Formats: sequence, structure tokens, C-alpha cells
Amino acid sequence: MKASIWHNPRCSKSREALAILQATPGLEIEIVEYLKISPNRAELEALFAKAGITPAQALRKGESVVKEIGLDTNDDAAILDAMLSHPILIERPIVITEKGAVIARPPEKARDVL
Repeated sequence: MKASIWHNPRCSKSREALAILQATPGLEIEIVEYLKISPNRAELEALFAKAGITPAQALRKGESVVKEIGLDTNDDAAILDAMLSHPILIERPIVITEKGAVIARPPEKARDVL
């Protein structure tokens, strides 16, 4: 089985989710450092659809940039635009497998798609 994790190595929850994946026997892991290589709009839309969530549900509302740019946290199109410009706004970690995608918060949620 293959898994991808949208990962921020500075985030403890992201590191914990990665450790769960690494402890899964036979799992091939792709680590996507989305802060270095930003996703495009189609990738975000496909990811959120696979996870069954809206952009608002994947938004890190506590980030200072939300206030700095005056982001309307109820406008999914505006949220997607903001995530493209400021990928720090994308909640992490996100684990993706053939079984689906989840925001692994808490990290143990990664097991939901393993």
C-alpha cells in the first residue's frame, strides 16, 4: 500500500502522524512538504473532495495571515485562493491513501485510511 503525507517537519502532530505511517509494515510513504512545493487549486480541490471536507474545514484559522489578509472564513473560493498564496493555511498533516484522505488531527486518525 502507498500513502502520501502532506507534512510540515516543524509540526509535532505532523511528525507523530509520519511516525505512525513509518511504523506500518509494508507501507510505501511519499512525504510532501507542501510549504516548499505548494499545491495547485485542482490538487487542493481533489484532496478536499477525497477527504469529504470543505476548504473551511481544512483551514488553519488561528494563523496570523487570516487576519492580516482579512480572509472571509466562510467563503470557500476565497479560502482556496488564500491557501494557494499562503500554504501555511492548509491544516496538517493530511494523509492520503487509496482508501481516502484525512486530516490526521489527532495523529492517530491517520490509521483511518490505512
